[in-house]
Amino acid sequence: MRILFVVLICSLTLALVNASAQEPQATKEKKKAAPTGQAQHGKPAGKPAQAKPAEVGKAKRTGQPTHVAKPAEVGKTKGTGAATTYGKPAEVGKPKATAKTTPTGKAAARAAKPTPTGKAAAAAGKPTPTGKAAQAGKPGASPVPAPGGKRGKPGAAGVAAGKPFKPQHFNLPTKTTPTKVTAVNFQQGRHIQGSQNWQGTKYTVFRNYSSQWHDRNWWSGHYNRVVFVYGGWYAWNAGYWIPAWGYAPNAYYAFDGPIYGYNGLPPDQVIANVQTALQQQGYYQGEVDGLLGPQTRAAIADYQRANGLPETAAVDQPTLQSLGMA
Repeated sequence: MRILFVVLICSLTLALVNASAQEPQATKEKKKAAPTGQAQHGKPAGKPAQAKPAEVGKAKRTGQPTHVAKPAEVGKTKGTGAATTYGKPAEVGKPKATAKTTPTGKAAARAAKPTPTGKAAAAAGKPTPTGKAAQAGKPGASPVPAPGGKRGKPGAAGVAAGKPFKPQHFNLPTKTTPTKVTAVNFQQGRHIQGSQNWQGTKYTVFRNYSSQWHDRNWWSGHYNRVVFVYGGWYAWNAGYWIPAWGYAPNAYYAFDGPIYGYNGLPPDQVIANVQTALQQQGYYQGEVDGLLGPQTRAAIADYQRANGLPETAAVDQPTLQSLGMA
């Protein structure tokens, strides 16, 4: 019995010893398994020194230009290893790097290159297409008229310079009495309305003019040249043609007043040349007929107004000089 009891006790002791020996091994295996499982979840930065979230987060704050440029902040990342990998704060937040305008500056440089800009300016401001001042007075041009002139009248600026106008001779039916222009009626002692405001010696003949009725003998005795034009008679008086009222009965006159003598031409040829010049400048749209009717007088007044001349609506010396005739 004693032998049996001793055997049992020995067996129990061995069992307890075995059990206690296996417990530490199991515990150790469990502890070892824990880091292995963590590695499987993808946490390579198990070491505290390498995976400090606080240190990594500081790199984001260094994106501000004021703090990133400080060397002390950049130097704090020593020993972590991760600071170099996640992006150097100095590279990300350097004011020079962020403020670089290389692409923008290149574009600005390309846009502001003196060569293309100058070419564009030269192309836009070439004197050939835009600055033909000499052609401003040619027919069909549209210069700015002088104060008081009709807007859009062509040729006013060029004619004011006195461009020469070559006199022409026109075949006119001057031996007939016109019917398309109403004749003016005679008024004894009539003065030209508004002539008192035309200052200068070149307008003296208009200020002094008054309608006078005399017979043929009187006109022939006082004036050495009297011509017949369009049913009326005109006397040559100190460089002007004036109507010779009473020279012949039923005489016809489209205008009662002096007409400046141009290049020795009779009054009808003078008027026809004036009509042609005004037609070329765009002021007169009617027929060149040598009659100083209402349409021709209106065109003369428009031209005079546009060129700063007194509006006589008559063929006077200053107007012909402006047209380049005298």
